Amino acid sequence: MSVVIVGGHERMTSQYEEVCRNFGCKTKVYPKENGSMKKKMGNADLLILFTSTVSHKMAISAVQEAKRTGTAIARVHSSSATALQAVLQEHCG
Repeated sequence: MSVVIVGGHERMTSQYEEVCRNFGCKTKVYPKENGSMKKKMGNADLLILFTSTVSHKMAISAVQEAKRTGTAIARVHSSSATALQAVLQEHCG
């Protein structure tokens, strides 16, 4: 399963990737907006949106792209590794 994480903390990127690897998921993490989400998301199976640490503009563009490609969306307020594990257990486990 491929997962795209939008938002979160930059210093936690490696932890997010480690948690996803433990669930057998390929991961792309975008804590900041650096260009168009359209080119970055690809055909992911799941979009995880950390709503507390993402800009409104970035959230809107990520959700629009996910809807266009038919990607499942999980919105999580907390951007902790434990919150990420809970989402992955729900969708992958």
